[in-house]
Amino acid sequence: MLEAKLREDWPAYFGTLAQSRLFFEIQKDKADATPPGTYAVFGHDPRVAGGRIWAVYTQGMLPAPEPHRVFEWNRLEWFAKVWRPTDPTMIVINPGSPCEAFLPSAPPHSATWAQYGEHAPPRKRSLQLHTLRVGGPLHGSVAHGLACGALLCVNNGSFWNAMAWHGTGYPGERKRLREWWGITTREEWQYYLRDLLACEQHSSVWDFALGLRRTIARDFGGHVDVGYWRQSAANIIRARSEDTVVVGEDGVTKAEPRPESETEARIGGVQRLIGRITRYEARMRADGVLDENRYVSSLEAWDLGRASKMARWGLGARFGTLREAESAVIRAGRAAALEYKSWQDFSAGYILGRCLHFDEEEFGEWYQDMVEAHRILMSDPGSPWLNIPFR
Repeated sequence: MLEAKLREDWPAYFGTLAQSRLFFEIQKDKADATPPGTYAVFGHDPRVAGGRIWAVYTQGMLPAPEPHRVFEWNRLEWFAKVWRPTDPTMIVINPGSPCEAFLPSAPPHSATWAQYGEHAPPRKRSLQLHTLRVGGPLHGSVAHGLACGALLCVNNGSFWNAMAWHGTGYPGERKRLREWWGITTREEWQYYLRDLLACEQHSSVWDFALGLRRTIARDFGGHVDVGYWRQSAANIIRARSEDTVVVGEDGVTKAEPRPESETEARIGGVQRLIGRITRYEARMRADGVLDENRYVSSLEAWDLGRASKMARWGLGARFGTLREAESAVIRAGRAAALEYKSWQDFSAGYILGRCLHFDEEEFGEWYQDMVEAHRILMSDPGSPWLNIPFR
């Protein structure tokens, strides 16, 4: 946008605007009371006749999040369609910045710029790496923690290093947490964030299966026969079912063995899981996510990657502060560095966890999108995974 403005190439400037999400301030109390509504907050600029303006920001130019100042977004042509005679007569794009522009908001003048949005090419979803060159950390502990959420950022089209997170706007971030996580309060957000940072938001059965394989690998010099892995899992589950104890007020007492049918069902479930893991890993090797003869060491990346994003989602939804979100992002990065050896190892753990949770061995979008995001992060010269040491 700045380059287009400097050379006075206004078709290019408006063409970029037409492809961008344009954010504007809204009234938080009314957005909370009636979520579907849009309640714009207008600003003031002494350079404009009458002083009233509608301040609009592109995604990388938004001000830092504040508790009671929130934003919504829409496309360029929308602003012309919703304008009313009582609204300001001037829209200011990125006020105060070098790429600032003044747009007359009333018809017929608004038709001049609205046409760029109305005639814009269809917006096709494509996975890309988006980086804030100004206003986002590129190195250090915060950037490292943010990079742990980079797979999701590439997949969702957001800036991987946006610590001052607005995401899809205040209503969109609230909706995301409500629909995907059931989070509607600060306390619920804190609960899930703590659980993710403690790596307790994925199945303990996954941990059992991968932990057993790590033990076998140590005992046998790295190679793990799948049949032996399956049988070892069965032996351990049977042994545990026969030696069950209960800790109560009267101390430790031995309990009755679990029914054989329950034990066999558990064995069958774990052995099916082992089969799923080995098939996903084989596909990941074929797709270049895993090196030959390498395994996924743990699935904690699935929680830690989401923790990096949960911290920011909570900030966007105003359930948490910038300081809280930054602290959580740093903790996620440190935990990842303790658990994994490289970004590639971390990525494989995240992808496998995501697929075990969502994909059901369909190798569909849940898998394919992550593989594409992995390839971008492992090859793009501007990728944090190529520019930030994992440890």
